[in-house]
Amino acid sequence: MKHLLTILSVFISLVSFSQEEDDAMKAQLLAMKKANNYVYEGNALLNDDDFVSAEMEYRKALSEQASTKAGVYNLGTSYIKNGNFDEALYRLQQAATSSTSKEEKHRAFHNIGNILMKNKKCKEAVEAYKNALRNNPIDDETRYNLGIAKECAEEQQDQQDQNQDQNQDQNQDQDKQDQNKENEDQQDKQDQENKDKEGENDENQDKKDGEDEKDEDGKPKDEKEDKGDKGDEQKQNQQPKPQQGQLSPQQIKNLLEAMNNQEQKVQEKMNAEKQKGVKVKTEKDW
Repeated sequence: MKHLLTILSVFISLVSFSQEEDDAMKAQLLAMKKANNYVYEGNALLNDDDFVSAEMEYRKALSEQASTKAGVYNLGTSYIKNGNFDEALYRLQQAATSSTSKEEKHRAFHNIGNILMKNKKCKEAVEAYKNALRNNPIDDETRYNLGIAKECAEEQQDQQDQNQDQNQDQNQDQDKQDQNKENEDQQDKQDQENKDKEGENDENQDKKDGEDEKDEDGKPKDEKEDKGDKGDEQKQNQQPKPQQGQLSPQQIKNLLEAMNNQEQKVQEKMNAEKQKGVKVKTEKDW
């Protein structure tokens, strides 16, 4: 009896498990059917360029079954047609990761490459097209896009290298200017220090000269003689120098004195002759 009860319990458990499995399978099939229906509706709306409504249907499909590859892929392509490339790239990367079919991966990577080319990311686009060709090596359109992406990537690399060279040259020029400025500042500082030292030396020399001008008792020496000598020297220096062919003031002065002396001698001679008297003519006595 005890064994019989055990067998019945096991049988009931197996029946219950099988029933739960069937229910789960039915629910999964129902969700897949609903998701596919939403995808079909979204495709129809996308063909009519009704991007907003198509996006809503694709999102419903993903809510029913998140692993719906067609829903993810078609949602990504709808974003491409709507111009929302960032969201399209995100959805297509999801599709490429979750897809198990080579054809689905090929289409996802191909469209990823197209989006990257629109965003001027040529190097990344090259890798996307290569992944697409790994899943479908005979697609000529993907191979053609890969060639264009390679050329674009090389041009961008050359431009980047050129910009780096220009930046390096600019940095070197700036470093050279900074070094020259630093050298100039150091030179100005050295010149100022030398000037300060010269001023200090002049001040010490003036102080020393002032001490030399004092006598043993510390009193100033007689400066009158020095002042007189300096005054005569200044007067001599202030006298105008005679130009060539002209007499100097001193020569004119000497010449006038000589003329006065000569005139005085002549006057004295005339006065002396007057003092001798005038000869008188006398008559003879008869």
